[in-house]
Amino acid sequence: MSEKHQPIHFTAIDNGHKTAVTCHHGSHPNLMFLLKDKLGLDYFGECGGVGRCATCVVDAIGIKGKSIIKERNEPATLSKMGYDDETTRLSCQLFVTADLEGAVITILEE
Repeated sequence: MSEKHQPIHFTAIDNGHKTAVTCHHGSHPNLMFLLKDKLGLDYFGECGGVGRCATCVVDAIGIKGKSIIKERNEPATLSKMGYDDETTRLSCQLFVTADLEGAVITILEE
């Protein structure tokens, strides 16, 4: 089975409530849309995924591969909002790939 067809499993935590998430490579445009869909987060990702509003901030423990690199608008947006921890991420800037396998994604309150 190719990597793109293997299930991806990770844990999402929102307000202390843990949810086991199973998805597949590319099932959603990015992690923000996946979390909105799976957890019903209406308030999440107000800018629609362009990396500017920081309303989709997560603590991403255990991501791997290319996903650990912060690119595009992410470093500037996080810095502007006062986030400097390397595990703090904008979920709109994380793609749904095998890099999420086994990760723990905690939604941070704005």
